[in-house]
Amino acid sequence: MMLPFSRHLDTDLTVYDAMDELSKFRFAPPKLLDLEQELIDKADIVFTGGSSLYEAKKGRHDNVHCFPSSVDRVHFLKARARQFDPADQEELPRPRLGFYGVIDERFDTELLAKVAEMRPDWSFVMIGPVVKIAAEDLPRRPNIHYLGPKTYAELPAYLSGWDVALMPFAMNESTEFISPTKTPEYLAGGKPVVSTPVRDVVRHYGQLEGVLIAGDAESFVAACDQALELGRHPECGWLAEADLILSATSWDTTQARMAGLVADLLGTRSATASSALLVAAE
Repeated sequence: MMLPFSRHLDTDLTVYDAMDELSKFRFAPPKLLDLEQELIDKADIVFTGGSSLYEAKKGRHDNVHCFPSSVDRVHFLKARARQFDPADQEELPRPRLGFYGVIDERFDTELLAKVAEMRPDWSFVMIGPVVKIAAEDLPRRPNIHYLGPKTYAELPAYLSGWDVALMPFAMNESTEFISPTKTPEYLAGGKPVVSTPVRDVVRHYGQLEGVLIAGDAESFVAACDQALELGRHPECGWLAEADLILSATSWDTTQARMAGLVADLLGTRSATASSALLVAAE
């Protein structure tokens, strides 16, 4: 969407970093797909924020690279240490099952309503802004608590006070290509995860004991029961297994790989330009 006011710029290199298939989101601008194609045609290199997104883009450009969501492990490891509960969470009964992120058309409100009704003794903590969903359409029950948006710095304190971390994404076109950063963040914070069957979550984390996948309310509740039991016994191996996966994942590594690819392209351009100048001089 920046192209209408930036296409005149003379660039050394154009990078398209596609983090999601935004054309599938509610209220997407009608011109988005046309502008994306123009950007892909203009780009020298394309990065994608997940495997499903890579598969959707790889045939549209000859230099596409997949960079799935990574994690700031040091930041979220804070959640494993005992912390003071934030004031708006400290009085909520246990067990607590939490979600943080944007609550929009990707969030399965119907699933949350059913699960909360099935387990009235559980506290469901929802953190994040509500976008493109009317407040009256959110499920309202005594055990569902909407705490609003929080800063990135605050997230480990909230996560520390949960027993299970949730990813109740709706299975629709807006979630077809997502690769949630929440999965590695929740695991880095030491929490077992229950998710709906998002393709990239299943592909990259579905084999882990600490990540449970469920597609309907009944199986979601059963998975949460299992996750609560896992959370009581982090010494049993599920967390060590997750840590092994996370040990190869960091934003620093992702940035370094991206920077290397960009530098290689710039170096090739510089070498080509120098050769052309040499030929011209001769």
